[in-house]
Amino acid sequence: MPASERSQLDLVRSHAQRLNGDSADYDDVVERAGECSLVLIGEATHGTHEFYQMRADISRRLIDEKGFEAIAVEGDWPDCYRVNRYVRGVNHDDSALEALGDFQRFPRWMWRNAVVEEFAGWLRTYNADRPLKDRVGFYGMDMYSLYRSADAVIGYLEKVDYEQAEIARHQYAALDHVRDPQRYGYEAAMGLRPDCSAAVREQLCEMVARAKDYQRNDGPTATDDYFFAERNAYVVAHAETYYRAMFGSRVASWNLRDAHMVHTLFALQRHLQHQGGRGRILVWAHNSHVGDARATDMSLGGEHNVGQLVRERGQMGDALLIGFTTYTGTVAAAEKWDGDVRFQRVKPAMSGSYEELFYRTKLLGFYLPLKSQWAQPLAGPQLERAIGVLYLPQSERESHYLHASLPAQFDVVFHIDETRAVDPLD
Repeated sequence: MPASERSQLDLVRSHAQRLNGDSADYDDVVERAGECSLVLIGEATHGTHEFYQMRADISRRLIDEKGFEAIAVEGDWPDCYRVNRYVRGVNHDDSALEALGDFQRFPRWMWRNAVVEEFAGWLRTYNADRPLKDRVGFYGMDMYSLYRSADAVIGYLEKVDYEQAEIARHQYAALDHVRDPQRYGYEAAMGLRPDCSAAVREQLCEMVARAKDYQRNDGPTATDDYFFAERNAYVVAHAETYYRAMFGSRVASWNLRDAHMVHTLFALQRHLQHQGGRGRILVWAHNSHVGDARATDMSLGGEHNVGQLVRERGQMGDALLIGFTTYTGTVAAAEKWDGDVRFQRVKPAMSGSYEELFYRTKLLGFYLPLKSQWAQPLAGPQLERAIGVLYLPQSERESHYLHASLPAQFDVVFHIDETRAVDPLD
């Protein structure tokens, strides 16, 4: 074994904290959250039970002990807002399972799974005896819900401003030819139909201009109801641009999506602060969104992500970035877009990767703080695995690995040698 590899192994073994499978595993990360306003909690796959469970366990402690006020996830705004209303006790869903019912778009297992169902039930109970303004919410940051968000804007305006609802129907009309966002994006990008970019932005500007009038409506949730509608209007405007950009540069569409998620995150932070809170939010998303893109070869192509943009915008120490890795096991993933979820065996991590290095420590599972001078020998760059909603083992290297510098990408990381697939509700 080369001396450099022995040095890395010795360093990890001496600084890693072996996981015991209890709440004490998270003592240090809870302490490090300190006065951070944002804690970004990643995952190396979109279909691993341990990542979801540990993320939920960390979040429980940060909500209960550090006063975090909201969860913001890599999910669509209107789908997540139904869960938000359930956990805050302001809708008529009878159970967490029912509240998760709007997650119908592929990949449903990302949020319709047993861990999220259990966490939503816990959050509902946690909130039950708290004043409405102090109840912890559950929000989506993503932008795929072009048509559902457009419908939500019109539905809101029908209640508060019927004339504007009719105008919105007219402005969104160009979207309604097929109600297939990718087809709309293709036809608009190819000049086969007029795009409605100007119209959806006009509708957004009109809604923002009338914000004070709309929020004067009666009822304890008037401000929240307006915020829900305004963010849906932003989704429509940003998603319209995104779906046209999909048929151009991949970098452009990726950057638009992550910029939208950050825009939503900071809007939510301001909303919580306006209601008397501190705006402390926990983010649940994939490592590829949470880890700082500048520390990976994503940046070579000009891609940025949530972790990078949050660090660039915030003060030093204002955000904590948490990553997860695994060596092997099973994962819930599809083999093609819109395909059925399958439990697939994850190949052992490739030689030269961080995951393979961590496996060779023989610690089985551990927590590793990275923001210290000792971690510099781990700076790499080295291979790092990322599995999304698709797992393609036949093209493992090309499809699922990037080069990264782990200490610059994350503040801390959790590693588990062998993990199992998350349990879908469907």
